[in-house]
Amino acid sequence: MKYYLSSYKIGNEPKRLKKMLPKMARIGYVPNAFDYAEPKVRKERNKVGIEEISGLGIDVEMLDLKRYFGKEAALKKKIDSLNGIWVRGGNTFVLRQAMRLSGLDNILKKICRKDFLYGGYSAGACVLSPSLRYLQIADDPTITPYKSKEVIWTGLGLIDYAFLPHYKSDNPESVAIDKEVEYCKKNNIPFKTVRDGEVIIIE
Repeated sequence: MKYYLSSYKIGNEPKRLKKMLPKMARIGYVPNAFDYAEPKVRKERNKVGIEEISGLGIDVEMLDLKRYFGKEAALKKKIDSLNGIWVRGGNTFVLRQAMRLSGLDNILKKICRKDFLYGGYSAGACVLSPSLRYLQIADDPTITPYKSKEVIWTGLGLIDYAFLPHYKSDNPESVAIDKEVEYCKKNNIPFKTVRDGEVIIIE
Protein backbone atom coordinates (compact mmCIF):
# COMPACT_ATOMS: atom_id res chain seq x y z
CA MET A 1 0.00 0.00 0.00
CA LYS A 2 1.20 3.50 -0.85
CA TYR A 3 0.65 6.51 1.41
CA TYR A 4 0.11 10.19 0.75
CA LEU A 5 -0.15 11.81 4.18
CA SER A 6 -0.83 15.53 4.33
CA SER A 7 -1.04 17.96 7.20
CA TYR A 8 -3.94 19.88 5.69
CA LYS A 9 -6.10 19.03 2.68
CA ILE A 10 -4.13 17.83 -0.38
CA GLY A 11 -1.02 19.81 0.50
CA ASN A 12 1.65 21.07 -1.88
CA GLU A 13 2.17 17.90 -3.94
CA PRO A 14 -1.05 17.52 -5.99
CA LYS A 15 0.83 16.40 -9.12
CA ARG A 16 2.61 13.73 -7.12
CA LEU A 17 -0.70 12.57 -5.69
CA LYS A 18 -2.16 12.14 -9.16
CA LYS A 19 0.93 10.26 -10.37
CA MET A 20 0.55 7.78 -7.51
CA LEU A 21 -2.71 6.60 -9.07
CA PRO A 22 -3.25 4.84 -12.39
CA LYS A 23 -5.11 6.55 -15.23
CA MET A 24 -8.89 6.29 -14.85
CA ALA A 25 -8.42 5.66 -11.12
CA ARG A 26 -11.40 5.68 -8.80
CA ILE A 27 -11.04 6.38 -5.09
CA GLY A 28 -13.40 6.51 -2.14
CA TYR A 29 -13.71 9.67 -0.05
CA VAL A 30 -14.03 8.77 3.65
CA PRO A 31 -15.79 11.67 5.46
CA ASN A 32 -16.26 10.16 8.91
CA ALA A 33 -13.68 12.10 10.95
CA PHE A 34 -16.11 15.02 10.56
CA ASP A 35 -19.26 13.14 11.61
CA TYR A 36 -19.50 15.17 14.83
CA ALA A 37 -20.32 18.37 12.90
CA GLU A 38 -23.78 19.68 12.10
CA PRO A 39 -25.29 17.97 9.02
CA LYS A 40 -25.40 21.12 6.88
CA VAL A 41 -21.80 22.06 7.64
CA ARG A 42 -20.69 18.47 7.16
CA LYS A 43 -22.37 18.25 3.76
CA GLU A 44 -20.87 21.53 2.54
CA ARG A 45 -17.31 20.77 3.74
CA ASN A 46 -17.36 17.26 2.30
CA LYS A 47 -18.56 18.60 -1.04
CA VAL A 48 -15.59 20.98 -1.11
CA GLY A 49 -13.24 18.12 -0.16
CA ILE A 50 -14.48 15.88 -2.95
CA GLU A 51 -14.23 18.71 -5.48
CA GLU A 52 -10.63 19.35 -4.43
CA ILE A 53 -9.66 15.77 -5.29
CA SER A 54 -11.81 15.50 -8.42
CA GLY A 55 -10.30 18.77 -9.60
CA LEU A 56 -7.06 16.85 -10.14
CA GLY A 57 -8.82 14.64 -12.67
CA ILE A 58 -9.34 11.81 -10.20
CA ASP A 59 -12.69 10.01 -10.10
CA VAL A 60 -14.02 10.23 -6.53
CA GLU A 61 -17.06 8.74 -4.83
CA MET A 62 -18.37 9.17 -1.31
CA LEU A 63 -17.46 6.22 0.93
CA ASP A 64 -19.42 6.83 4.13
CA LEU A 65 -18.39 4.18 6.64
CA LYS A 66 -21.70 4.50 8.50
CA ARG A 67 -23.33 2.61 5.62
CA TYR A 68 -21.06 -0.33 6.41
CA PHE A 69 -21.32 -0.54 10.19
CA GLY A 70 -21.52 -4.25 10.91
CA LYS A 71 -20.99 -5.04 7.20
CA GLU A 72 -17.27 -5.62 6.88
CA ALA A 73 -17.59 -8.11 4.01
CA ALA A 74 -19.56 -5.59 1.94
CA LEU A 75 -17.01 -2.88 2.68
CA LYS A 76 -14.14 -5.15 1.68
CA LYS A 77 -15.84 -5.85 -1.63
CA LYS A 78 -16.18 -2.12 -2.18
CA ILE A 79 -12.57 -1.41 -1.22
CA ASP A 80 -11.39 -4.14 -3.59
CA SER A 81 -13.11 -2.31 -6.46
CA LEU A 82 -11.24 0.95 -5.77
CA ASN A 83 -7.70 2.16 -6.46
CA GLY A 84 -7.49 3.89 -3.12
CA ILE A 85 -9.20 5.99 -0.48
CA TRP A 86 -8.89 9.58 0.71
CA VAL A 87 -9.56 10.07 4.44
CA ARG A 88 -10.39 13.62 5.47
CA GLY A 89 -9.44 15.33 8.70
CA GLY A 90 -11.57 16.04 11.74
CA ASN A 91 -11.56 14.18 15.03
CA THR A 92 -9.20 11.19 15.04
CA PHE A 93 -11.12 9.35 17.76
CA VAL A 94 -14.39 9.64 15.83
CA LEU A 95 -12.65 8.34 12.72
CA ARG A 96 -11.11 5.46 14.66
CA GLN A 97 -14.56 4.46 15.97
CA ALA A 98 -16.00 4.49 12.44
CA MET A 99 -13.13 2.35 11.20
CA ARG A 100 -13.73 -0.26 13.86
CA LEU A 101 -17.52 -0.31 13.51
CA SER A 102 -17.24 -0.79 9.74
CA GLY A 103 -14.23 -3.11 9.82
CA LEU A 104 -12.12 -0.76 7.71
CA ASP A 105 -9.29 -1.10 10.23
CA ASN A 106 -9.11 -4.86 9.65
CA ILE A 107 -9.39 -4.44 5.88
CA LEU A 108 -6.55 -1.93 5.67
CA LYS A 109 -4.23 -4.08 7.77
CA LYS A 110 -4.72 -6.98 5.33
CA ILE A 111 -4.34 -5.11 2.04
CA CYS A 112 -1.43 -6.56 0.07
CA ARG A 113 -1.87 -4.48 -3.09
CA LYS A 114 1.21 -2.36 -3.72
CA ASP A 115 -0.80 -0.18 -6.09
CA PHE A 116 -3.50 0.74 -3.52
CA LEU A 117 -3.29 4.32 -2.26
CA TYR A 118 -4.15 5.46 1.26
CA GLY A 119 -4.34 9.24 1.13
CA GLY A 120 -5.55 11.63 3.76
CA TYR A 121 -4.82 14.60 5.95
CA SER A 122 -4.71 15.48 9.65
CA ALA A 123 -6.91 12.91 11.45
CA GLY A 124 -6.87 10.79 8.30
CA ALA A 125 -3.10 10.42 8.73
CA CYS A 126 -2.95 10.45 12.55
CA VAL A 127 -5.15 7.35 12.79
CA LEU A 128 -2.36 5.30 11.17
CA SER A 129 -0.09 5.80 14.21
CA PRO A 130 0.45 2.95 16.74
CA SER A 131 -1.22 4.84 19.61
CA LEU A 132 -3.66 7.74 19.69
CA ARG A 133 -3.02 8.82 23.28
CA TYR A 134 -0.88 11.78 22.24
CA LEU A 135 -3.86 13.13 20.30
CA GLN A 136 -6.09 13.80 23.31
CA ILE A 137 -4.45 17.21 23.60
CA ALA A 138 -5.75 18.42 20.21
CA ASP A 139 -8.74 16.08 19.72
CA ASP A 140 -11.51 15.44 22.23
CA PRO A 141 -11.68 11.65 22.80
CA THR A 142 -15.11 11.91 24.45
CA ILE A 143 -16.88 12.95 21.23
CA THR A 144 -18.89 9.91 20.17
CA PRO A 145 -21.52 10.54 17.47
CA TYR A 146 -22.23 6.81 17.15
CA LYS A 147 -23.99 4.35 19.47
CA SER A 148 -20.67 2.96 20.64
CA LYS A 149 -19.20 5.18 23.38
CA GLU A 150 -15.89 3.34 23.68
CA VAL A 151 -12.74 5.43 23.32
CA ILE A 152 -10.25 3.54 21.15
CA TRP A 153 -6.69 4.47 22.10
CA THR A 154 -4.89 2.21 19.63
CA GLY A 155 -4.23 3.40 16.12
CA LEU A 156 -3.89 1.19 13.07
CA GLY A 157 -0.12 0.89 13.45
CA LEU A 158 0.46 1.20 9.70
CA ILE A 159 3.19 3.78 10.39
CA ASP A 160 5.60 3.46 13.30
CA TYR A 161 5.51 7.01 14.61
CA ALA A 162 3.07 9.65 15.84
CA PHE A 163 1.93 11.88 12.98
CA LEU A 164 1.77 15.51 14.17
CA PRO A 165 0.02 17.79 11.63
CA HIS A 166 -0.40 21.59 11.67
CA TYR A 167 3.05 22.06 13.26
CA LYS A 168 4.12 25.71 13.44
CA SER A 169 1.34 26.59 11.00
CA ASP A 170 -1.35 29.24 10.70
CA ASN A 171 -3.87 26.80 12.15
CA PRO A 172 -5.96 26.96 15.35
CA GLU A 173 -4.56 23.58 16.42
CA SER A 174 -0.91 24.60 16.09
CA VAL A 175 -0.53 25.49 19.78
CA ALA A 176 -1.97 22.12 20.81
CA ILE A 177 0.49 20.39 18.48
CA ASP A 178 3.39 22.02 20.33
CA LYS A 179 2.06 20.40 23.50
CA GLU A 180 1.76 17.06 21.70
CA VAL A 181 5.42 17.32 20.70
CA GLU A 182 6.35 17.74 24.36
CA TYR A 183 4.11 14.80 25.30
CA CYS A 184 5.83 12.59 22.74
CA LYS A 185 9.29 13.65 23.92
CA LYS A 186 8.40 13.07 27.57
CA ASN A 187 6.97 9.60 26.83
CA ASN A 188 9.70 8.57 24.34
CA ILE A 189 7.21 8.30 21.47
CA PRO A 190 8.76 8.54 17.97
CA PHE A 191 7.07 11.33 16.03
CA LYS A 192 7.18 13.40 12.86
CA THR A 193 5.96 16.98 12.70
CA VAL A 194 4.30 18.14 9.48
CA ARG A 195 3.52 21.74 8.63
CA ASP A 196 0.39 22.66 6.68
CA GLY A 197 1.26 22.20 3.03
CA GLU A 198 3.83 19.49 3.74
CA VAL A 199 3.24 15.88 2.79
CA ILE A 200 4.81 12.56 3.75
CA ILE A 201 4.87 10.14 0.82
CA ILE A 202 5.58 6.42 1.22
CA GLU A 203 5.78 4.25 -1.89
